[in-house]
Amino acid sequence: MTNLIPSISPENRAIQRLVSFAPPDGYYLAFSGGKDSICLKHLADMSGVKYDAHYNITSADPPELVQFIRKFHPDVIFDRPETTMWKLIPSGHGLMPPTRLARYCCEHLKERGGEGRVVLTGVRAQESSARKRTGVTRQCPKNNKVLVNPIIDWTELEVWEHIRHYELPYPELYDQGFSRLGCIGCPMKNSDGQKKDFSRWPKYRAMYIKAFEKMLIERRRRNLKTSWIDAEGVMSWWLADDSVGPENDTLKEN
Repeated sequence: MTNLIPSISPENRAIQRLVSFAPPDGYYLAFSGGKDSICLKHLADMSGVKYDAHYNITSADPPELVQFIRKFHPDVIFDRPETTMWKLIPSGHGLMPPTRLARYCCEHLKERGGEGRVVLTGVRAQESSARKRTGVTRQCPKNNKVLVNPIIDWTELEVWEHIRHYELPYPELYDQGFSRLGCIGCPMKNSDGQKKDFSRWPKYRAMYIKAFEKMLIERRRRNLKTSWIDAEGVMSWWLADDSVGPENDTLKEN
């Protein structure tokens, strides 16, 4: 007769991972305020591991999300990057809107925290094809840190089941039709998601337009070829309303 070994629950598996990789000085927990990081932080509390949670101020996150973090997670440390989205776009780092392939904003606004630390993230393989190639741990030599992803194999349903089972507070934006939080206008949300963001937060659309205007001025100063006529044209290209865009996205001088 075959002995049946009961499978371990996703919750217990994640807790085992948290305990197994816990560093003596504690984890740097990357906290965004979204459902995955809410789940991750609660699991860290359940496991009893030492950590300090950090939220990176991107300057483009929904105000409601920031308010949620301050209200329900007062222990989270707010870290301010050296720059903002509005400075990155017209600077040498950008000179074009961030895209799915050119995510320079993430590098400068989100990914520099935790240098020299073991960093906890709420990354899940289900979220993208790139993340499917990510394991429970990953070395990040560029920033001298190790990433630990305890819920890498969780489904979205399992995340929500955990949140509801323990009655954890979560941003009301999820109940208002926003399936993905994060930066307003983020191209990872696709065109419809970007438009929905700008409908909800028109002031941020105006801030992007102003950044695009400065970006065009800098591109012209550098004699970079472009088919964009004005900032609204940049916005239309960014939202995939037409195919007009820069002819030289490598940013090489002519």
